[in-house]
Amino acid sequence: MNTDSDCLFCKISSGVIPADVITESNSAIAFRDIDPKAPTHVLVISREHFSDVDELTASDPNLAGELLTLAASVAKIEGLGTGYRIVTNIGQDAGQSVPHVHFHVLGGRSLAWPPG
Repeated sequence: MNTDSDCLFCKISSGVIPADVITESNSAIAFRDIDPKAPTHVLVISREHFSDVDELTASDPNLAGELLTLAASVAKIEGLGTGYRIVTNIGQDAGQSVPHVHFHVLGGRSLAWPPG
């Protein structure tokens, strides 16, 4: 499995850094964000290191589907039946702060756009 010893999310997925894990599979893990932007803010990451969705889909499109399936499972586990958002950022200009593919599952309040 491809990992990056300097990557924060690789350290979380391997258990070197603890996290509040919601659910996991052999290829992915979902845990609470330490700086939540909504009442429910869970990150879904691959255990294998891919820098972003572009790299992931080029290398392993099936894993991309597994990550989205796990994100939908998180929404069910967290009781987000009235609506939720799945977000991924690709690159610094989009706000990707950790160069490891991840999806944000956000919910627990209205996320309608525009607000109000």
